[in-house]
Amino acid sequence: MGSLYLVRHGQASFGAADYDQLSAKGHEQCRHLGAYWRERGQRFDAVFTGTLKRHLQSLAGIVEGYGEDLPAVALPGLNEYDADAVVRAIHPGPLGVPTDPEAVKQHFRLLRQGLLAWMRGETAPVGMPLHADFAAGVADALARVLALGVGKQVLIVSSGGPIATAVARVLSCPPETFVELNLRIRNSAVTEFAFNPKRHRLVTFNTLAHLDTAETRAHITHA
Repeated sequence: MGSLYLVRHGQASFGAADYDQLSAKGHEQCRHLGAYWRERGQRFDAVFTGTLKRHLQSLAGIVEGYGEDLPAVALPGLNEYDADAVVRAIHPGPLGVPTDPEAVKQHFRLLRQGLLAWMRGETAPVGMPLHADFAAGVADALARVLALGVGKQVLIVSSGGPIATAVARVLSCPPETFVELNLRIRNSAVTEFAFNPKRHRLVTFNTLAHLDTAETRAHITHA
């Protein structure tokens, strides 16, 4: 069996004009992950990322901690959906920047509703693919991993949406379960699949062993 490690990017810039930038804490999360793998002798035969800045910056943080370069193939199919477009598709009126707890709760309530509507084909968020095409991009990445062959160790650095899509695909989950998986994945969290040439199997979900010390637990974030 091979192993596939799917990593959600480090903390980005939630509420800022450009979300697609790692915060200083996000970089540290990823650096700790790279160091964790270095200390345990983890090797990688192949690396894939999305093409978003936060994906590439997260890989750079992992590489810094790992101490060796990890050449990667960038796949647009591993990019995240546009959360703002998903929300606007069901709530066309103005929405303030979610800077206080109540506004954040409202944002995620709308995001849940919007994701389900998009998945069911009830909305067409501006600038986004059909959900079937989004899911096909993730399926393509998983197929590329299977094609690498027996026993390979593979890293994917992406976002919560593609990772939850991969888990939902492996477990044959309904849309409602995908949404809950998606919104639970923490920054720099690792989800592991075992795979053979025919299929993937889930081993672990949303783990943060690299942040499980008294000094690093303050680095745990969700957005």
